[in-house]
Formats: sequence, C-alpha cells, structure tokens
Amino acid sequence: MSVLIDKNTRLLLQGAGKAGLFHAEQSRAYCETNLVGAVHPGKGGTKVLGDVPVFDTVAEAVEKVAPTASMIFVPALGAADAIMEAAAAGLSLAACITEGIPAADMAKAAKFLADKPMRLIGPNCPGVITPGQIKMGIMPGYIHKPGAIGIVSRSGTLTYEAVWQVSQAGLGQSTCIGIGGDPIIGTTHTDALKLFADDPQTKAVILIGEIGGAGEEAAAAYIKASNYPKPVVAFIAGQTAPPGKRMGHAGAIIAGGQGTAAAKMDALRDAGVAVCVRPSDMAKTLLDTLARRGVDARS
Repeated sequence: MSVLIDKNTRLLLQGAGKAGLFHAEQSRAYCETNLVGAVHPGKGGTKVLGDVPVFDTVAEAVEKVAPTASMIFVPALGAADAIMEAAAAGLSLAACITEGIPAADMAKAAKFLADKPMRLIGPNCPGVITPGQIKMGIMPGYIHKPGAIGIVSRSGTLTYEAVWQVSQAGLGQSTCIGIGGDPIIGTTHTDALKLFADDPQTKAVILIGEIGGAGEEAAAAYIKASNYPKPVVAFIAGQTAPPGKRMGHAGAIIAGGQGTAAAKMDALRDAGVAVCVRPSDMAKTLLDTLARRGVDARS
C-alpha cells in the first residue's frame, strides 16, 4: 500500500510551461506515471510531450480524461486560482509546487478549500512520491526505493537527504510527502502522521521540520495524545537561527519567542520522538530507534 498516490493515480498537470513540462516529463518517465492530461489556458486542443492532451480548464480535463490528482506549476500570481480551480472541478488531491504565492492569495484559497473534499499538498513543496509506483512533483526519483519508512518534511532538500540516507542504510520509503515551507499550507505534519499511522506498509516515520510556526509542536501533541503506534524520528532545521530573521522558507521565522528549534525539539522529545541534532544522523537515529523498539522495517 501507500498513502495519497499509487500506480492507479491519474495525474494532471496544471501549468504546461517550461518548468511544468520538464517535471511532467520526469514524472512520466518514473515508473510510467500515468499522466493523462495538462491544463494551460489558450492551448486547449493541442498536445504536449508527444501525446498528452491539453485542455483550457480543469473542468474540461475532468470531463474528458478523468484525472484523480493534479500537480500545479502555475506561476505565483495565478497559482492560488489554479488550486481553487482544481478543487472546484472535484479533484481529490493537488500538489502545488509553486513558490512565492502571496499569503493573501493563499488565505483566500484556504478558505475556499475548507468545505471541499480536495487535499492540498503545499504550496512551495517538492510534491509526493510513492517509490516504485508514481512521482508527483520534483523529487529526484533515482534516490528513492520502495520500503517501509514514511517521510514528511517542510524542506525539499532535507527530504532528499533523508531519502538518500534511508536508501543507503538498506531501507526504503513507503511514501515521501513534502508539505512545503510557506506560512499557509494545505497538509500538515499531523495530517501526514495520521495517514502513515493507517498505512500497513509504513513501519516508521521520519519527520523533518524547521523554525517558525507551530506545526511541529502540534504534531508532537498528537503523537503524545494518540500514543502513536509507530516509531518517529525527527530533525528540526534552523537551530542556530537568530530571532526575527527569516531562514529560507517564508514560514521559517522566529517571532515573539515562538517557533524556535529548541521548543520544537523539546516538545517532540517529550512525546517520545527520537530527535537528532544533526541532519547527517537521521538514518543512524532511525536504525537505533527501530532496533530499540524491535521493529523490522526491511521487509
């Protein structure tokens, strides 16, 4: 099994520009990901990547090729509208890769999504991958391999680092979810943890966070309150960041003494999570935790 996407997912591309087409081609080449169509206003009726039909609207794509998920590469000023268009058309999942979306636009999109069944991943994220089955976004497929470790991260680069370490340690990944580093996102660490908890393939989880916001503390509270059934290993980036200075992502800023790395690490440790101080120790900490808990994640 997997979470969110698998080999049966019918993938749509929103934004068939240079970046969108490049990554759509890479996604399509990965395990023959089923890219059923693209949406690019004004280009309806044409084809891209040889045989992929292009539509002017998501609603038209839904009617003609029945996609179940969309990856969004629409430029920042139009990306929130693209998210809402996907939800209005009835899609169940969208991953918005676009960065730089104005917070006011995302606040409007978040309100629009509140009563819609569509799950949003991102924005400003690398997307989702189920190794050996499907790639939806910009993650480098070659470093992944099928396995039993779920990964959820605010950082794209640290996602790849965790994947590489896990693969080099002889383990693999069930699903990797890049939730994005913006202040307003769709799917949170806690949401991903709930998905992994219900997935029989996932035997343990690596959670990667960073300074700013309270998502990691909320995840820690959930882990503690739910007596989370699977081992969790965590790393928090930005441990030396000065207050008031944004580090990388738009949401990675300490303000008013809130959102510090130390507070997040303390909350996670209090919830029973194995927290590593250095990113280079993620796989080692995972292996130690699995051995201590008697969990076999190599199957």
